[in-house]
Amino acid sequence: MFEGLLALGIRTGTILRVSLPDGAVETLYTDEAGASPDGVLVEGGRIYWTTMGRPDRAPGTSSEEGLDFSARTGGVHSVLLDGTDLRDLVPAGAMTTGKQLASDGAGTLFWADREGCRVSSVRTDGTGLRDLVVNVPEPDRLAECVGVAVDPARGHLYWTQKGPAKGGRGRILRAGLELPSGASPDDRPDVETLWDGLPEPIDLEIVGDTLYWTDRGAAPDGNSLNRAPLPAVGTRGAAPTILARGFDEAIGLAVDAASGLAYVSDLGGRIWRAPLDGRAPEILIDLGTLVSGIVGLPAATAR
Repeated sequence: MFEGLLALGIRTGTILRVSLPDGAVETLYTDEAGASPDGVLVEGGRIYWTTMGRPDRAPGTSSEEGLDFSARTGGVHSVLLDGTDLRDLVPAGAMTTGKQLASDGAGTLFWADREGCRVSSVRTDGTGLRDLVVNVPEPDRLAECVGVAVDPARGHLYWTQKGPAKGGRGRILRAGLELPSGASPDDRPDVETLWDGLPEPIDLEIVGDTLYWTDRGAAPDGNSLNRAPLPAVGTRGAAPTILARGFDEAIGLAVDAASGLAYVSDLGGRIWRAPLDGRAPEILIDLGTLVSGIVGLPAATAR
């Protein structure tokens, strides 16, 4: 069961600790968290997170969709749980836009690189940087990778390609954690498209035999929390169950199966508590700033 959450403030570059169940907030780390943090996890007494880098804004635009993150200024970073000992795991200029971050639990981190159109990995000591999936850029952002989840027990990597905003062309894909013999990251014969035509899938999480994801697309099926069974190899995914709706650009996800709850963050600045039995979600806290990734803190790691 979770005792707390970590949440990332995109605009503020801040890592926040949110206590449960009361929603009390304290700032764990700021200033040097990097520009536009997005994905976060905790492992081995350290916090790891990705940054999207410093964007340019397209002329005449004001929304998040008008921000251009195509410069190679993203990163992967780490601090201890007390906010000390900052480390940069990926050298400057080596990645474009760091999105959701996942781990295999054995010392390797995986993340989606949106404008880089790829999924990459690195060991927690900063060695072994490599690309696992490299897509050719396509119109309407169809090749851009956003969410990522790892299933080490079955040897699978999952990721989302959300497509255009509110476009209904999002996909969830799967491939092996290791490249097939003789294959390259840009030519993988083992890639499966499990779901397509989704509103705009974002972050993923695997719990047992079930895949959960957030979707920031248009209502009625977007801005939602979804789940579906992990499909067998070679089969498509079953129609997802929508557990909750009504978020304001749903992004981050942390599933606390022991408590029967999922936590969802949105760009409206809120963290929501959503029962896994489909009852209506409720706002845990309004942080008053754009929130991207979140991660649960079990009691043993909350302090």
